[in-house]
Amino acid sequence: MANKNTKILVTGAAGFLGGTICRQLVDRGDDVRAFVLPNDPAMKYVPAEAEVVAGDLTDKESLERFFTVDEGTETIVLHIASIVSVNPEYNQKVMDVNVGGTQNIIDLCLSHPECKKLVYCSSTGAIPELPEGQAIAEIDHFDSNKVLGCYSQSKAIATQLVLDAVEKQGLNACVVHPTGIMGPEDFAVGETTGTLIKIINGEMPAGIDGSFNLVDVRDLARGTIAAIDKGRKGECYILGNEEVSFKEFCKLVSDESGCKPVKMFLPIWAANLMGKMMENKAKKTGEKPLMTTFSVYNLARNNAFDSSKAIKELDYHTRPYKETIHDEVQWLKATGKIA
Repeated sequence: MANKNTKILVTGAAGFLGGTICRQLVDRGDDVRAFVLPNDPAMKYVPAEAEVVAGDLTDKESLERFFTVDEGTETIVLHIASIVSVNPEYNQKVMDVNVGGTQNIIDLCLSHPECKKLVYCSSTGAIPELPEGQAIAEIDHFDSNKVLGCYSQSKAIATQLVLDAVEKQGLNACVVHPTGIMGPEDFAVGETTGTLIKIINGEMPAGIDGSFNLVDVRDLARGTIAAIDKGRKGECYILGNEEVSFKEFCKLVSDESGCKPVKMFLPIWAANLMGKMMENKAKKTGEKPLMTTFSVYNLARNNAFDSSKAIKELDYHTRPYKETIHDEVQWLKATGKIA
């Protein structure tokens, strides 16, 4: 736990991971300041004990308010906020927030001497994929040309900005790379939770013969918080889990929820074909495609990640998928998101 005169500043505090981090920090008695977008409807889920500052990562003035503390107070920054996009196309807003916003955070950490550490939440998407059969481990240099999709590219650029600031400007920072995220208290209903609801409601006629790598949000939050105390300067840590096939995942969901099991799983080539057709249709209608070639790629790719460094240095560990799915199904029922 951080000492009494330390305030922990959390960006993205109304998001799935950021909100869970705030709750865990409050539970362990930390003094938390939460950065949220003005009028964010999810603001109400930020724990009441946290001080809320409204602002935008691209607006340095609002960040200055977020960083300013009473004399004698030290700060630690957990930069969790980002725009996640499953659309691979270049998106200026994704770049402005994920790259420009991270540069702004770095600048403020450096201009505030009371800021003692930055923990940056990157993504395993920033790390180039290795051939099937090889587990993907941490790297020490990030190149946006070696990863696919605008989101992953933005995270690769931003991660390198953090590492450059460590090397050239003496910033005390480390990086965590979560794989996918799932679990209870996903108030905004992200991609994985949305998929879970579709499976339970019988709205998924067919799955795809691929795999996921998903971590319980509570374990990701714990791993990120552990990086405050244990993460070494300039080091990166993969926070992943065992790879799970879409088939196994669907079976666990139907076992836990009692829903009808998904019977059919499309081979990757067929799913790609369908994704392409849906993308073309979406271009004409302007509706969001149910499936894209990029979402198929994310299931077809090598999703084996090596978290041994985080296990060793951050005492990181994950619970079984069965437990996470059980807890998430219970939460979805309790909040009326499923019958």
